[in-house]
Amino acid sequence: MSANTREKIDKLRQQLSEHNYKYYVLAQPSISDYEFDKMLEELIELEKQHPEFADPDSPSQKVGGTINKHFKTFKHEFAMLSLGNTYSEEELRDFDQRIFKQLGHRDYQYVCELKFDGLSISLHYENGELVRAVTRGDGVKGDVVTDNVRTIKALKTKLHGDYPPSLEVRGEIFMHRPAFDRINMEREEAGEVLFANPRNLAASSLKLQDSSEVAKRPLDIYLYQLLEKNETIGTHKESLEKMKSWGLKVSEHSKLFHNIDEVFNYLGHWDEARKKLTYDIDGVVIKINNYHHREELGFTAKSPRWAIAYKFKTEAACTRLMSIDYQVGRTGAITPVANLEPVFLLGTTVKRASLHNANEIARLDVRVGDYVYVEKGGEIIPKITGVELSKRKGELPPHKYITTCPECGTPLERKEGEAQHYCPNEEFCRPQVVGRIQHFIHRKAMDISGMGDETVEMLYENNLIRNMADLYDLKYEDVVQLDRMAEKSAQNLIDGIKASTQIAYPRVLFALGIRYVGETVAKKLAAKFKTIEALMSAGYEDLLQVDEIGERIARSIIEFFSKQSHRDMVSRLKAAGLQMENFEKEKEKVSDILNGKNIVISGVFNRFSRDEIKDLVETHGGKNAGSISSKTHYVVAGENMGPAKLEKAKQLNIPILSEDEFLEMIGTNSPSS
Repeated sequence: MSANTREKIDKLRQQLSEHNYKYYVLAQPSISDYEFDKMLEELIELEKQHPEFADPDSPSQKVGGTINKHFKTFKHEFAMLSLGNTYSEEELRDFDQRIFKQLGHRDYQYVCELKFDGLSISLHYENGELVRAVTRGDGVKGDVVTDNVRTIKALKTKLHGDYPPSLEVRGEIFMHRPAFDRINMEREEAGEVLFANPRNLAASSLKLQDSSEVAKRPLDIYLYQLLEKNETIGTHKESLEKMKSWGLKVSEHSKLFHNIDEVFNYLGHWDEARKKLTYDIDGVVIKINNYHHREELGFTAKSPRWAIAYKFKTEAACTRLMSIDYQVGRTGAITPVANLEPVFLLGTTVKRASLHNANEIARLDVRVGDYVYVEKGGEIIPKITGVELSKRKGELPPHKYITTCPECGTPLERKEGEAQHYCPNEEFCRPQVVGRIQHFIHRKAMDISGMGDETVEMLYENNLIRNMADLYDLKYEDVVQLDRMAEKSAQNLIDGIKASTQIAYPRVLFALGIRYVGETVAKKLAAKFKTIEALMSAGYEDLLQVDEIGERIARSIIEFFSKQSHRDMVSRLKAAGLQMENFEKEKEKVSDILNGKNIVISGVFNRFSRDEIKDLVETHGGKNAGSISSKTHYVVAGENMGPAKLEKAKQLNIPILSEDEFLEMIGTNSPSS
């Protein structure tokens, strides 16, 4: 009897899974809703009678039932980066030109995909079964929401076909607008607060603690990225076809194009056609198709160089400009902000908008009292894009940009070639002092637990801190007496400050807040200049030798350390125990064969990865260079080396080595040799 029951349950599960796939993925239902519901009821009843046959991947779990009061976090194996974006044809052509310049040829293709207005999700499958679903979170780690994601009927939790044993796929969870409208109508009738838009509803649904409640909200999903550990697929288009063959839902609107002009035709079509979709999109994602080309192009700290999001022009609203305020950032940059007569735009009420800088105000000729056009356009804060001159009443005086800091009264400066005005009073201008300390304590910098932006404000107001080094002079008795600071909070704060002395040197450099020195640049500086003293004494030409550091960054570093107040602060931080030296283990030197040689690595290699070959250069005494110049001694060329680089190497008579020739030169056959 038990064997027959198990067989019946397995058969129902298989049939229902297939019908779900046909209905939600292929859009080709083969039975009626009534027949499907009857089969599902039968399965649920059998599973209830026989809990020993429970299976989290059963189609019955699409109705939910699991309650999760605390979501665990999971660190992404590969960071979930954001994309660079643009709204203009000119910038998109610049993107294409950068691709051409870096690859050195036009033998590349683009895949265009609709940019769904939902929330990103990462799905992990082992042996064809869904084992984990993780939100984007902060890009490094996210929340595990597997039980809730299982309720999405369009999602295949058990794959079929020739799937690899372990894989990760990424996609977007969203909600169709008719379903959103229906839910809001029901909430309105019940007297409940309405959701602002489908994206907000989808995002809040994934964070519900009861998966049976999630199941009541008709979420949908499209998968658009495969991260397979075995490199058996060479292009993005192939990966989409593979995902589809395994049962995963892939958008039917993804297309392959051979040049940027074809891409523009696609953009033009969807700028209009998106209005007929049942779900929201806010643009198109354009990706390089070939994976070898992607590897050649690489990444910045925040986004891949081989992809970009083209955003459609968004809805604009017209409203009155009431006044203009000025904000001071941590670097002293002045940002004008417009105060508006409140206007409803894309699901929210807008009261403030960015005016960027003096050039933008002059270009728009925007004046207080004008009726202006406001767009969200992907900005965190909406922006003003134009003035409705027909509504300008009388002679409104042109707006005069401020000449002194609104916080401290210091005369503003404007550096040659820059649009932004700056307050130079960095040591005593309150927003600058507070902003730099807030940057210093944050997670990606010193990560001081028990301390947030409000705590920094409170410490500053009570004259306990005036720069970063002051934090390390704080004592328990200094902070416990402050308002809203309980004994335990005070101790946690002191402990968090003490613990931060173990943060590695590259993050300390980033935390210092040197203009233009982000996380990636800080790492490169720490790798080149092993101590803070070496960096402080580095000359302009020394800094330019570091990969990805140009004139602007080099000047900023020299300017920062030229100020005695900064040097004094660094000395105090070092005395407090902060890591001012790179303790990263040096690569063990194998030989001096390449001693004093500058070597450029280009292309894709068969026997070793690019990073492994770069390691070999260093362990044999050589130096890796980022670009070909008269100082280059050798170019090690793999497959798909850009023709422009090849031509430049030939013009400069630089020896070009194949992978095998390079390995023969250094006398090695493996990375460990």
